[in-house]
Amino acid sequence: MVQLKRQTGLLLLAGLVFAVAVFYALWLPADKSIAVNWQSQVSPGHLSVAHAQFATNCAACHTPVMGIDEAKCISCHADNKELLGRQPTAFHATIGNCASCHVEHLGVDANLRVMDHKALARIGNKLFASARKTPNSSGKAMLPAGHPLLSALEADLNCAGCHSTKDPHFGLFGPDCASCHAATEWTISAFQHPSPRSTECVSCHQAPPSHYMMHFEMVDKTVVAGGSSGQVEGCCGGVDVTQCYKCHQTTAWNDIKGVGFYKHH
Repeated sequence: MVQLKRQTGLLLLAGLVFAVAVFYALWLPADKSIAVNWQSQVSPGHLSVAHAQFATNCAACHTPVMGIDEAKCISCHADNKELLGRQPTAFHATIGNCASCHVEHLGVDANLRVMDHKALARIGNKLFASARKTPNSSGKAMLPAGHPLLSALEADLNCAGCHSTKDPHFGLFGPDCASCHAATEWTISAFQHPSPRSTECVSCHQAPPSHYMMHFEMVDKTVVAGGSSGQVEGCCGGVDVTQCYKCHQTTAWNDIKGVGFYKHH
């Protein structure tokens, strides 16, 4: 009985779609430049530029009754070695839920790479639900309920799992990124930089590799000395890479004393 009702419902739906297509085909002006087909009647919106070639080929992504077929997405994108080779995005190899994050039919200029942490959390909870004997069995410290920076879904994510490839804090703050950062943006609006008179820059900032090479002596010091006109006291003979404050200002790393915003390349 249930199977019969399901088949009847599908037949009624197919009939409705066909009737709508016929109605629009008869109602539209006799302008042959206007393409009329069943796909144009059911499309929820324009595809993005990246998938524009499939605008008249719904079957490239969709399977009848099933809807979006993740296997078809994977057949096109499985050879993206750059994506799968990076630690933060390697999870794409097994996640198999493309449309949950990469939403189409939002217009030609739609950005398909907008990060949705809530969608990622839903997928993770679904994939690992059967493997979890207890909530949060991953060993990650549970965040408190009502976290001010994260939603309940986002709080279940292990931030360090994707963001630990480069730790600007030198391990000083541990893996709990959410103690300072929100999922909406990486910057911290409440952060106040220490006084511009501070000389302890190296406690938070690491000099780039070039500063430990001859580039520091031949280029960096020369740039600062040439633009200082005596304004930068003590520049630049005995300065070493740990004395960031001798050349840099707290407005931005490339705001050089006596020079202004310097663009190397």
